Amino acid sequence: MRIYVVNDFNKLFYFSHFHISLTAQKEEFQCPSNIANGNYADPVTCRRFYQCVDGFPYLNRCPSGLYFDDVQKFCTFKDEAKCGPLSTTPATVTDAPVDKAQKCNTEECQLPYCFCSKDGTQIPGGLEADKIPQMIMLTFDGAVNLNNYDHYSKIFNGKRKNPNGCNIRGTFFLSHEYSNYQQIQHLAYAGHEIATESISQQQGLQDKGYEEWVGEMIGMREILRHFSNVSVNDVVGMRAPFLKPGRNTQYKVIEDFGYIYDSSITVPPVPVPVWPYTLDYKISHECKSGTCPSKTFPGVWEVPLNTHYVEGFEGGHCPYLDQCVLHNLDENEVFEWLQEDFSRYYEQNKAPYMMPFHTNWFQTKALTNGLHKFLDWVLELPDVYALTVTQMLQYMTDPKEMREINTIDAWKCDKSVAVAPKPCNIWNTCALPFKIPEQNITDTRYMETCRECPNVYPWLGDAGGTGISGRDNYIFSGPVQDADGENVDEN
Repeated sequence: MRIYVVNDFNKLFYFSHFHISLTAQKEEFQCPSNIANGNYADPVTCRRFYQCVDGFPYLNRCPSGLYFDDVQKFCTFKDEAKCGPLSTTPATVTDAPVDKAQKCNTEECQLPYCFCSKDGTQIPGGLEADKIPQMIMLTFDGAVNLNNYDHYSKIFNGKRKNPNGCNIRGTFFLSHEYSNYQQIQHLAYAGHEIATESISQQQGLQDKGYEEWVGEMIGMREILRHFSNVSVNDVVGMRAPFLKPGRNTQYKVIEDFGYIYDSSITVPPVPVPVWPYTLDYKISHECKSGTCPSKTFPGVWEVPLNTHYVEGFEGGHCPYLDQCVLHNLDENEVFEWLQEDFSRYYEQNKAPYMMPFHTNWFQTKALTNGLHKFLDWVLELPDVYALTVTQMLQYMTDPKEMREINTIDAWKCDKSVAVAPKPCNIWNTCALPFKIPEQNITDTRYMETCRECPNVYPWLGDAGGTGISGRDNYIFSGPVQDADGENVDEN
């Protein structure tokens, strides 16, 4: 079985456009002799790459509009791709941030407020894998609207239950543009977790300063409060756009504004998956993005994205499941691949199995059907629970064996799970003026909400859509930070 890696965060494309040539090419490309398998840049064009299998090259083409990144080894947008071939000798790094975090000290780091382990693979509480539950987290990134809401409703259809009889639930990392806030309120009322992924999904946010991160994340949380009636106290998680953490700056915002966790850091392909950890100590795994925090942020949880792959790495690897495209696009092959991926967790240390998606996944029937088959199969296992990220963390702070699962309050069916009031049956469809940032153009944006329509389309600095630019003034407890998370003297 092989997978082929694609990266498409914002635009939908049909996988039929992903032409894969499985015939050997006559071009004189030589696979590296010291590495049997992997993906390598085409020396002629960034639109193609070679897949080396047992030292034999196969030519592959990126989807239309995408280019091969020779560092991360997948196809992405032109302005993000590092075109190759690139030298394998690391370039000299200048002005690297000083890593001020210390290595994990398990004697000092104690639950419920701190958790770490030497290599990140240890089970919290010192419990044994065969005595604990396997947790699954279904997470969804981006806007919620008519393109995906029905797909989400079919996953959470009320028929799929955890072993304790409670409905399975998921976590939605939301961005603003094109979101339907009446539908988001439905998800929140059903008990799904609502988290933030920024207002604008702007490129390069990882290099921006404190105020920009506050505007994007806290502004998004305020938009959810205004138009989906989701309490600020229930929005406790965030995910950086494009999985590019904002160095120390983002995590300082998490501290200052009462977030509990982040889920932006990816773990490179490892044989044993990594458990979530707090940022009291140095991260135990490689930071692929290069923009992870270099300081400690005590008590802040990181819920990393373990990389998905098949054994042998023949098709590469990917953090989001919709970046992994199976060759035949057959629903049974999708089902079998998810089973194989899941087994790496279930048969080893039972680290929480995160299944992250963009809308892309649901544009292909075989992928959708394969996911449904997998969920029906995995939820028949007596020790598998599909939970929100916060439910998973509530377990981690006080880990229990399977025989004690019914004592976990956050997992009980009779616990009130709604994080928003019951949504309206008749909602407002608002046609709102939107001045496109940095352009002298006013467009129209549509937004659905149970609340009254705002004056203008909500945006950065104006979460309520009042039409008063820069109106928002968020209260925070910490000092002003620069782009590296250092304190700034305002005098």
